[in-house]
Amino acid sequence: MKDIPVTDVRNVAFMGHTGCGKTTLIDSILADMGVVERAGSPEDGTSNADWTEEEKRHEISIWAKPFDGTFQGKSGRTRRLVVVDTPGFADFTGQLHSAAAVTDAALIVIDAASGIQVGTTRAWRLCEKQNKPRAIVVTGLDKENTDFEQTLASIQEVWGERCEPVVLPVNGMEDTIDVLDADPSSLPDEVSGRVSDLKGRLVESAAETRDELIEKYLADEPLSAEEIGEGLRWAVAHGGVIPVLAACPKTGKGVHALLETIGRLFPSPEDIVVHDAEGHEIPTGEDAPFAGLVWRCVNDPYVGHLNFLRVYSGTFKLNAEALNVAKDQKERLGSMLYINGRKQDAVQEAKAGDIVALAKLKNTELNDTLCDPAHKVTFKPIEFPHPVAAYALFPKNRGEEDKLGIALQRAAEEDPSIFIERTRETHETVMWGMGDMHLEVTLERIRDRSNVELDHHTPKVAYKETITGNGEGHYRHKKQSGGRGQFGECYVRVAPRDPSDEEWFHNAIVGGAIPSNFVPACEKGFVEGLQQGPMVGAEVINVKVELYDGSYHDVDSSEVAFKIAGSRALHEALEKAKPVLLEPIMHVRVMVPEQYMGDITGVLNSKRGRILGMGAEEGMQIITADVPQAEMFKFCSELRSLTAGQGTFDMHFDRYERVPGNVAQQVIEQARQEKDQSA
Repeated sequence: MKDIPVTDVRNVAFMGHTGCGKTTLIDSILADMGVVERAGSPEDGTSNADWTEEEKRHEISIWAKPFDGTFQGKSGRTRRLVVVDTPGFADFTGQLHSAAAVTDAALIVIDAASGIQVGTTRAWRLCEKQNKPRAIVVTGLDKENTDFEQTLASIQEVWGERCEPVVLPVNGMEDTIDVLDADPSSLPDEVSGRVSDLKGRLVESAAETRDELIEKYLADEPLSAEEIGEGLRWAVAHGGVIPVLAACPKTGKGVHALLETIGRLFPSPEDIVVHDAEGHEIPTGEDAPFAGLVWRCVNDPYVGHLNFLRVYSGTFKLNAEALNVAKDQKERLGSMLYINGRKQDAVQEAKAGDIVALAKLKNTELNDTLCDPAHKVTFKPIEFPHPVAAYALFPKNRGEEDKLGIALQRAAEEDPSIFIERTRETHETVMWGMGDMHLEVTLERIRDRSNVELDHHTPKVAYKETITGNGEGHYRHKKQSGGRGQFGECYVRVAPRDPSDEEWFHNAIVGGAIPSNFVPACEKGFVEGLQQGPMVGAEVINVKVELYDGSYHDVDSSEVAFKIAGSRALHEALEKAKPVLLEPIMHVRVMVPEQYMGDITGVLNSKRGRILGMGAEEGMQIITADVPQAEMFKFCSELRSLTAGQGTFDMHFDRYERVPGNVAQQVIEQARQEKDQSA
């Protein structure tokens, strides 16, 4: 494959809703290209694409996985296809983002029986955001009550008439017609008119890409096959045409026509404009300086740590030296592999457009750029969606906390949409992900690989406290138990503070009531006192503290004494200053089909949510709302249940807001009970 020029390489991500046939299609393509002897099947566990234990167990795609092979077109020209399979299940959308970021084009798969679904829309929106060339392939036409023209009409209704068929199925999926190569006059009457009309539209779209072509077209001069092909390729690369095809992965019908279209109409790596992190365009030919981005990391039980690299420019060879720009360290590329499912083939070099796995790199991680040391370049890191579901984790067996920490770190390295945090407020280890399924699969992987048995529960909310009035506090710390005693006395005032005011502490001591060398100790006591408020022991924010009086002892006073006095005096002042409880408010964006709008708005209202707006977007309804975090931990599974898996949402922290009185009383009572139980 190293002899295939970059102009004949195609780098494509397969996208779509879960269950639309992406994986079966890739299995069929691998068989057509001769990568495997026979096409596998996800249903019976023989898939070459969904080959991991997690994917077999759950019967869905979970990981973004690269495959590659070669195929010959009708012209006899050999082309290379690098394809990345992506999950369609909403919980694993982080893998979709990884694949979309490092591929040159996308193939969106739509099942004719199901039509456009939320996963289809998610893939389309991501392509639109990245201005990614794409095509659509309709599968499932061998099922009952399916029709290509009907599916095409729904596609064009949502995404416009730039979605133009280039392959037309005949008699369901008994055969296919290549619209560009077909001679309408030689076809049966029932299809000749349709093919002629479609071919005319494609020729017109090709002609519109160049002035000389549109002049020939308007003068009724025929365009050559090469001119039509180049014009359409330009139109596809710039989003003017979205080719629509049909294929039946299980029988293989239409699969080679799909490969033919990808080779003919999709851009090569040299056709794609690539920018560095600062927006500068970089050359992408195989003779340019080498540069690539690490887009996925895997801990392989046999090979060890693997970094998947997308090569954007140049050529690099085994044992060459590359600069890791992020770490400012050089790495020697001592092991390079093409990965096709379980099959791993060692290679000696990689060129622009390639995706290779690099083993045994010392310091390279996700989103690191590797490049020619003499030509430094940095690529923009891949952005991942915000996690929306969380588990608080703890090991079943004592003494396995360290093992748990290592296992969680590895899980986060492999899956960038998993986020691990140790919350300061609740002292919990919390794992965030894209949904319950995502979290459960991650826990399974941790159990399988590290043998750590885990329990989990809904995380505690990181409440905060503040005050709404003024208050004064006093505490005299006096302790005498033989020898030198302890003495420190503080008088404190507290008042609400505007968040924009950075000054929170004021020293109003006059006349040496507290010596200046003990004032910092008092301030430390205030800092500690603000970490545990009087209501539920949460952090107290937006408070101004004034130390205005006190007393000391020449012998017994110490920093420790004044630190204790300051903390206790502050606590008394806070209790008198009308304290209130604050909770985190999340900004939530829900995307659902229209028929579920009433149910979802009702659920959000029942969760103390504030609906901010509604609107339509690409066939789906969008609801935006502000909802307390305490009400959102179960929303992921609720939304999936209410919408039959068609609803999705994202959320991020927006602000803290006062907890309503009745809810605050429940939180305070629960905190008191937990304190009594731990006492």
